[in-house]
Amino acid sequence: MKKHLFSTLILSTSFSLCSAGFAMETATRAAHDFAETDVSTPLQSLSLLHSLNAVNELVDVRAPQVYELKNHRHVRTLFVENPALPMVDIQLTFNAGSARDAEIEKGLFGVANMAAQLIDEGTKRYKAEEIAAAFETTGARFSTTAYRDMFVVRLRTLSDPQKMQTAVKMMLEILKHATFERSNIQRVQSNTQIGQKQLQENPSRLMNIRLYRAIYGQHAYSEPITGTNGSIKRIQPKHLQQFRDQFLVAQNMNIAITGKLTLKEAEKLANTISAHIAQGVAATALPQPTPATRFNIQHIPYRSQQAHVSIAQLATTRDDPDYLALEIANKMLGGSSFNSILMKELRVKRGYTYGVSSSFRFTQAAGLFSLGYSTRQDQLLDSIQVAHQSLIQFVQQPMNLEQLKETKAGLIRAFPNQYSSNASINAQLGHIGFYRLPANYLSDYAERVEKVTAEDVQRAIRKHLHPDRLTLVIVSEHLDKAALVKMLQDNLLAPTSLTPTPHNMNNMPTEKITLAPRQEVVEPDLAPFDVPASTLNNAHNESDVD
Repeated sequence: MKKHLFSTLILSTSFSLCSAGFAMETATRAAHDFAETDVSTPLQSLSLLHSLNAVNELVDVRAPQVYELKNHRHVRTLFVENPALPMVDIQLTFNAGSARDAEIEKGLFGVANMAAQLIDEGTKRYKAEEIAAAFETTGARFSTTAYRDMFVVRLRTLSDPQKMQTAVKMMLEILKHATFERSNIQRVQSNTQIGQKQLQENPSRLMNIRLYRAIYGQHAYSEPITGTNGSIKRIQPKHLQQFRDQFLVAQNMNIAITGKLTLKEAEKLANTISAHIAQGVAATALPQPTPATRFNIQHIPYRSQQAHVSIAQLATTRDDPDYLALEIANKMLGGSSFNSILMKELRVKRGYTYGVSSSFRFTQAAGLFSLGYSTRQDQLLDSIQVAHQSLIQFVQQPMNLEQLKETKAGLIRAFPNQYSSNASINAQLGHIGFYRLPANYLSDYAERVEKVTAEDVQRAIRKHLHPDRLTLVIVSEHLDKAALVKMLQDNLLAPTSLTPTPHNMNNMPTEKITLAPRQEVVEPDLAPFDVPASTLNNAHNESDVD
């Protein structure tokens, strides 16, 4: 082994030296050739370079054809045929996310997540090892994940009929007969406690924890997907079995299938799945959370050179007609590029932060609008003032038509990434089915984006963004809440200026720092389309400010 490595090093070194010599010789020859070139002659490759402008027009980025299949049990089923690979992706999306935990028992957070972790750990007929072997021998992959809104079951299998049948049969066995043994529950309970110290030392997670609790209060979204140590200790096999029997049922799911199947084969597969699990009933609609009516300032004392800021509010649901206008608006305000308003004001012009972004999170019940960044302690109030004023101006002032045009074009160019593989296509189908979107959602996306006008965006942001009732969660060594509230209120009265009033953090009166005792923290489980809440503990710790 060492001899082989030594030989490899000699060869690599020799190759590098030869390459360097060749490069120098090539460069010398190129310089000589250039000296003899008539620079007045038109560059022959220029026309080729110009032709690259049309490359995007030649690339086929058409959305896949989505078929809505008939189902004997009236379970919504979406299918995309893709014969390129001998594989089939199946996704069952249940209306059974962590928001349903309290329907099993009040305060029993973490039920959906634990069910997802343990559902393939054994059934009445098969042990965990036998289940794993069944999938492995057929070349299949099985997984389950609990999100805030959804409980998602994924199966990737070869399209060979016999192997696919074996894998699907085992998936159905798991969904109907998972036992959730007490010993496995105890293992998860022990694992949940690992990493608590690291979570306490992560300001962004602490901020996320406080943010969801402050905004959602008693609503189901305020509770952690993973649960708290206190709630997880109470979970028993009967709770997980009840969750399975109540929520993991045919009438509470939609089916997505992508892969090498015909329409007839896909329809047969979907009917087999929907007929061989319990039928049950659909989950009831989630209640809507109560929006704030004033500023809510949350301060987490934390010794660090950096302060961390999150500014948020309740937004709207995924089925809101303003969804697309708000997506466009968010790209303009706080998208990932340097052209976003927040990035220009906070980083490019003032150097307050390395990066700032905003996002809408659309869910069954009202989701969140939020923006966040980190900055130096001595720039904390100045940066908040600029961020708040930028938001106010974005809501109140006329839309920048050129930025709107560029943003829409960027969204259309990037959208094909959403269906670039079997897995991503199937995830989109699950999303479409769960939120009751039309089957032509992917193919009509570009057209719908093009139709959004400046008036649509302006009306949407004025309806859904409220700079006068924001929740601010700030992780910093010290904070003058009174000065912060006054500054925010002054911004509302005079929103046209983006020149921050100087605030010397070293001279400001501050609250006495009392570092909170170590409390129970559970890491949030992030996922596409569905962002979880987390909490420090089960007690409220809010600070409403007039």
